[in-house]
Amino acid sequence: MPTILCTFTIISVLFFEKPIYTSTSKIMSSSSGGGGISQAAGLAAQFGFNISSGQSEPNWVYPEIIKSRTLARSMLKREFDTNQLGSKKNLLQILSNLNDDPKIGIETLEIMAIDKFLGMINISEDIKTGILTLNVKSSDATLSAEINQALIEELDAHQHKYNKAKTSKTRQFIEGRIQNTEKELQSAENNLRKFMDRNRRIENSPALQLEQQRLTREVTVLIGVFTTLKQQLETTKIEEVKESEYVVVVDPPEVPLRKSSPKKKKRVILAGILGIGFGLILAFLREYAANIDQLEKDKMSEVKFQILKNISGLIFRKS
Repeated sequence: MPTILCTFTIISVLFFEKPIYTSTSKIMSSSSGGGGISQAAGLAAQFGFNISSGQSEPNWVYPEIIKSRTLARSMLKREFDTNQLGSKKNLLQILSNLNDDPKIGIETLEIMAIDKFLGMINISEDIKTGILTLNVKSSDATLSAEINQALIEELDAHQHKYNKAKTSKTRQFIEGRIQNTEKELQSAENNLRKFMDRNRRIENSPALQLEQQRLTREVTVLIGVFTTLKQQLETTKIEEVKESEYVVVVDPPEVPLRKSSPKKKKRVILAGILGIGFGLILAFLREYAANIDQLEKDKMSEVKFQILKNISGLIFRKS
């Protein structure tokens, strides 16, 4: 049994199983670019609107984004060079092993390729440091490193798109508030101007003085709100067009020099141990079966002896 299992394992590892190469990288989320968004969102909250800034989301959502089908579909469109299919082949063709037009539907191929792609990815997170370890495995060492790098780029682009959408939403809200505040400010200024035109001498009238103070205070408050909104609008516009890196690469992916699987020595040693175990079990069962057969034979011999003895005794008595 050890010889048989070891022989089959060696043949399988050498001739049938494809080598797997794993490319490893380490990344972490970045909070850059979130200050302007949080300020604008805080301003929006003052007026009763809840707009999420998204500043803390990248710290915990990256593993889910990397393993999402949305990011996988974006990766399937990326082109890579392979030894088997040639250069400039998209990942869908590589994972489906296609060189010509597919015989089955493109949607079915895409679903199968997504499942296969997600199976190539393994991500783990260090809770203390927040660093994510990203492993990508394939049968081509260079392809593993290129897919790992492309995955980091797609993750950064996805996060940039997400934060840009949030910033655009905040900018639209601020622009709407500026228009409304400007109308309110113009109305308050007109009311103050009309009051001052009608009442040029108010020194001897406390009621008119209080009314003037109220109108002046309303104009002052609206001027402050309008100025703040203008400042936040400029900040939001800058954040919207600013190019920020939302993914910090701690350890970039490299081309693996050694294959991660199959591990020949480990597999052969394990096969030998299993073979010894199976051999002992089979030997025990065989010995047990042999002992049972010998006991049955002894019992049958004893029964035959007793029968012959009884028959001979009867014959002797009759004689």
